[in-house]
Amino acid sequence: MSEKIGLIAGKSKFPLILAQAARRQGFMVAAAAHRGETEAALEGLVDSLTWVYVGQLGKIIKFFQHQGVSRAVMAGGISRGRLFTELRPDWRTLKILRRVKGGADDAILRAVAAELEGEGITVVPSTLFLDDLLTPPGVLGKRQPTAEQRADAAYGFAIAKEIGRLDIGQCVVVRRQVVLALEAIDGTDATIRRGSTLAGEGAVVVKVSKPGQDLRFDVPAVGLDTIQVMAAVKARGLGLEAGKTLMFDKNEMLAAADAAGIVVLGLTEA
Repeated sequence: MSEKIGLIAGKSKFPLILAQAARRQGFMVAAAAHRGETEAALEGLVDSLTWVYVGQLGKIIKFFQHQGVSRAVMAGGISRGRLFTELRPDWRTLKILRRVKGGADDAILRAVAAELEGEGITVVPSTLFLDDLLTPPGVLGKRQPTAEQRADAAYGFAIAKEIGRLDIGQCVVVRRQVVLALEAIDGTDATIRRGSTLAGEGAVVVKVSKPGQDLRFDVPAVGLDTIQVMAAVKARGLGLEAGKTLMFDKNEMLAAADAAGIVVLGLTEA
């Protein structure tokens, strides 16, 4: 009998892509989907599903135990604004919030993982089935970067690592080595629009993992939607941390980048 993987699903296409990849590799999938966040299409891609509100950790644990799940993945984030407006914490979640005493994402997620593991459910990296979607190093499309774009990408990489270290965000927008926007609660797309409003044509967007990123949680990801936003505001460069950033719709994304005149780079610390 195939192993059944638990999927704690948030927003974006990430949970859908992960569910499809897991089933292609012979696993069954039991998903806990978040109301107002997870796409309804997930229901047709998994073997079983329950809907929960943000904060209902106890319901997720009971569902996974009933489904015989011993390993689980988290895929897709939760909109930070929803944490202020629609949080419905049960006693398990309240216990975690009291223990963590703060809003740092990784601290809360590690505490959630510890609660699951205390019930015999191991949380594994969300890249478990998706190694082929990780960003490779180097120039990824047909467009070659200018010297200025390479310099902006390197500078943006260093700045993005710093805001990641502070647990603020994972994306920055720069031009001519001037920081134009830092990702905060509004997310990547809004950051790109804010920065490009100041830059005009030619901004470089950089997205990285946090220093010491726990790959069980919130792996940075981009896709065709990212390129469409960049094209609309005439941003011209996208730098992604190689090996630690997921590229959804990779072929379509790179084709769209080429058509829009956008350079795509896989960046490393070096």
